[in-house]
Amino acid sequence: MQYIYENFTFPPDQSFTIRSEKLEVRKYTALKSHVNFEIALIENCCGKRFIGDHIQDFEGEELVLLGSYLPHCWQYYKTMDPLIAPEAIVIHFFPDFLGKDLLNKPEAKQMNRLLDDAAKGVIFTEPTRLEAKVIMQQMLVETGLRRAALMLQLLDILARSENAQILSSPYFHQVGNSGDAQKLNRVFEYIFANFKQEISLKEVADIIPMSPAAFCRFFKTKTNRTLIDFVKEIRIGHAAKLLLEGKHNVTEACFDCGYNNLSNFNKHFKEVKKMSPRNFVKQYDSEIAMD
Repeated sequence: MQYIYENFTFPPDQSFTIRSEKLEVRKYTALKSHVNFEIALIENCCGKRFIGDHIQDFEGEELVLLGSYLPHCWQYYKTMDPLIAPEAIVIHFFPDFLGKDLLNKPEAKQMNRLLDDAAKGVIFTEPTRLEAKVIMQQMLVETGLRRAALMLQLLDILARSENAQILSSPYFHQVGNSGDAQKLNRVFEYIFANFKQEISLKEVADIIPMSPAAFCRFFKTKTNRTLIDFVKEIRIGHAAKLLLEGKHNVTEACFDCGYNNLSNFNKHFKEVKKMSPRNFVKQYDSEIAMD
């Protein structure tokens, strides 16, 4: 699998970019990533999306928010309406496009949460997608402060949406820098650095610090999962990444992500990915390959 890093530069009179482009109906064979955040509205297509270690079919319209360096690719198989050309509206931006002070304001709490979730990719369904589409179409014809105001309105719509779904595994997630996120960030940094080894509840709880019981309640409230489940997802997410890169076989990925038992690894992989490691690679390879 090929990875392509894209480097976008903004014009001197713009703090973010938006463009409309026609789509070519074909299977792309490379995952792309870039430092910029991205909002993509794809119209009149059927195909498959690849976001981090997430793989799923799609059809019609879809609206996705992507964070920095998150690998992604869309494959387009056909159009919904053959009389209309498939197209996308794409926005590239940095969260502080209007200055770092904006994100420190109390009114930006929901937006900060949205930007944290973007690290794993977020997809939006109706009615959010329709609201966002109207704003994005307006942005294409506006300039200056009017376009910037619409961008803020768009981010506010996405931040308040109740029709959002996170796509990729926690392995691709980075946490923000405010409030409880700082505590979680220290925990996540420790887990990311040590997930290949045995991790005890007490040593993780001591990082904050909290008692093990208090930490369990705190962690479950903030992440909606137990520490054991989180470490398992991190390990399996790392293994999936290794397998998709094509440089490790299943056994090598098993031991590289912290397991010392192939049977246990296969069991946990099926729990997280809903299929065996070999079927996961087989599905990915068959979908990413050119016709």
